[in-house]
Amino acid sequence: MIAALSREVVSDTARGEPLWFHPRACAVPRPAGSLLVMTAQSISRSDVFGPVHWMTSADGGRTWSAARPVPGFGRRSLPDGVEEGVCDAVPEYHAPTGSVLVLGFNVYYRDDVLAKPNEDRHVPYAVFDPGTGSWSGRQRLAWDDPLASAIYTSNCSQRVTLDARDGERAGDVIVPLSFGPRGRLDRFTATVRCTFDGAELRVAERGSLHELAVRRGLLEPSVCRVDGAFFLTVRAEDGRGYVSRSGDGLHWPPLAPWCWDDGEPIAMSTTQQRWLPHSDALYLVYTRRSEDNRNVMRWRSPLWLAEVDRERLCLQRASERVVFPLKGDGIDDPEGVPLMGNFHTAAISPAESIVTVGENLPGSGYRGQTLLARIAWRRPNRQAIA
Repeated sequence: MIAALSREVVSDTARGEPLWFHPRACAVPRPAGSLLVMTAQSISRSDVFGPVHWMTSADGGRTWSAARPVPGFGRRSLPDGVEEGVCDAVPEYHAPTGSVLVLGFNVYYRDDVLAKPNEDRHVPYAVFDPGTGSWSGRQRLAWDDPLASAIYTSNCSQRVTLDARDGERAGDVIVPLSFGPRGRLDRFTATVRCTFDGAELRVAERGSLHELAVRRGLLEPSVCRVDGAFFLTVRAEDGRGYVSRSGDGLHWPPLAPWCWDDGEPIAMSTTQQRWLPHSDALYLVYTRRSEDNRNVMRWRSPLWLAEVDRERLCLQRASERVVFPLKGDGIDDPEGVPLMGNFHTAAISPAESIVTVGENLPGSGYRGQTLLARIAWRRPNRQAIA
């Protein structure tokens, strides 16, 4: 299925360029070829981010326009010296309205250090018009579920826009959420169906509830759709990642831990996974424990991909390959290894997909490279990431 995999440098602090963290792109179809829209932001210390920026590429991600701030996705001052910002933004093209919908997560700082209030953690969003290059400004996804009274977020998550086969639901968006009530540390996860008219995103219904009462519970869920089936993958904090399959994107069987096709559980440590669908197959991009990275924080390097057995919901071990290799010594000098736990995938044409990541070197002032891996498919991909 994969004909070739190559790697490129988008930016490099060694060249005096920014390190773009959370680089995430989506493809906007055009007659002359897709326009890529990517959001990203700077990072100065753990979970301390600058304003969300956006940039475009008309040549498949080989060159990018100058980065500009997304209106309303910077910081704003609140009482008592607190600042509120936005992070973890994800753009996705919404074909029925021809717009790009960007969902993020609000975050708070005091004296430029992460602050953790007990409530009002929610989903901010903005809408981009590719035709005019204009933005809607920041809006808030309203949700009054009592189980989400303290926090609800779709940060870093892939979602699915429903199409003609879904009848009256066509144009609605399946959004995966991680959420929790006041007084409870661990978070639930569920998918919600949202209506979207190109301007306003509204929650219409919530699907089945999942929980795992280990530390912060279930985090950063992502969904995709292949051959009419929906697939959910979830970050967790018990040394595993989790997966499920659904017929409608809302009602899911109990989550199962990711395993190899021989049944061996895969050791993952509180790091997200990303779907990489193809018309004939489904792949997962992920991090895991290996002999070479056993002392790297949360095993966040290297990045791997493997084909998913869609019936058994496991990874085919023989198909695994490295997307971005580990740099440095993950055993004796793990502090010198750039971390790559915040990454994204996008289908940019029928023949090509990309994986983007910003390196994270906390001990070196967050210097490093923003990277892009280009995956060429052996057969044309009739389905972009949905």
